[in-house]
Amino acid sequence: MINTGKLAGRTLFITGASRGIGKEIALKAARDGANIVVAAKTAEPHPKLPGTIYSAAEEIEKAGGRAHPCIVDVRDEVQVRTAIQEAVAKFGGIDIVVNNASAISLTNTPNTDMKRYDLMHNINTRGTFLVSKECLPYLKKSNHAHILNISPPLSMLPKWFGPHVAYTMAKYGMSMCVLGMAEELKDDGIAVNALWPRTAILTAAIEMLTGAESAQWSRKPEIMADAAYAILSREPKQFTGQFFIDDEVLEGAGIKDLKQYACVPENADNLMVDFFVEAKGATAATAAPAAAGASTPTAGSDNGKIPQLFQKIESLLSPEIVSKTQAVFQFNISGAEEGIWYLDLKNGSGSCGSGTPPTTPDSTLTMNSNNFFDMFSGKLKAAPAYMTGKLKISGDFQKALKLEKLMKALKSKL
Repeated sequence: MINTGKLAGRTLFITGASRGIGKEIALKAARDGANIVVAAKTAEPHPKLPGTIYSAAEEIEKAGGRAHPCIVDVRDEVQVRTAIQEAVAKFGGIDIVVNNASAISLTNTPNTDMKRYDLMHNINTRGTFLVSKECLPYLKKSNHAHILNISPPLSMLPKWFGPHVAYTMAKYGMSMCVLGMAEELKDDGIAVNALWPRTAILTAAIEMLTGAESAQWSRKPEIMADAAYAILSREPKQFTGQFFIDDEVLEGAGIKDLKQYACVPENADNLMVDFFVEAKGATAATAAPAAAGASTPTAGSDNGKIPQLFQKIESLLSPEIVSKTQAVFQFNISGAEEGIWYLDLKNGSGSCGSGTPPTTPDSTLTMNSNNFFDMFSGKLKAAPAYMTGKLKISGDFQKALKLEKLMKALKSKL
């Protein structure tokens, strides 16, 4: 998307702007000559995550904007208020708030400790509410006031809650702020909207969740930045309370070829759909996966394949594989070959078979038999399967994703 200059001189307060989507939105606005408040926690380089508020500020100024880096934990009222006061003192006001800061834990109820629960809710929901609330006096003075939350459309489908209800509640809290504040502030001329990606976006967070190969099925953060720019360039009184999806925004702006945003252009038609949305063109009814335990394949269609598969896996086990994996997996299979199987890659030289594992599993994977075969044959990757509801994971999420590397190594031998 070509910059139009509509954000020149505007001041954007962006949380979580030191990296990822937040930084890309900042850079896009900076090319118009906007003022950017980089409100994030990272002041010193992180051992695993790139970028600090200072390195982001340097990039913003090189792009043509003015930057003010602020150490801000959105859970801290004093830090938030101080950053806002500094922004107003330096730039004269605040026109746009982008609530991007977020925390994620894709754990089920038993595996979500309350410290992690509180972190997600305090950053996602409370932080969004706090930053928006404290910026309101200045937004009301602006003639181009926007609040944009990086949060999903609200949907009450159980499949978005079951695997990680704590995260869904926290993320939907941001979206509920959109719904409520849009109605509350419409007479003040403040647009309050949400933006969410159709597909996985290549950020440090997605790489930590799904591994180094996540680029294969992700889009670049630039697609979110371009979509945000299109929204924030509009007159705020013309629309509010909308839940936008990035590709729909860009198509509405006349950008039809989205291949440029794919990290790997050859995979542009085979991207991983993000949480809380359906694939392009699909409806909730057609895209919803079969419930866990539903027996969708014809009985007997895969008869005997699972025992043969595990026999083959057993013949390939070695101390080397065990030392690299260090995890015990349980597979709850529904469909034509319903049953429970295990793979112990933690003890001795490894073992596998039917029934529950001899020791407590680190990860339990639930899927139907067709998806199970597709996953072990390399046709279905674990991370996209999880995000689209074809695979349910309880226990250690990261160890479950280690299976992908194992399957890739064993694929030629199975």
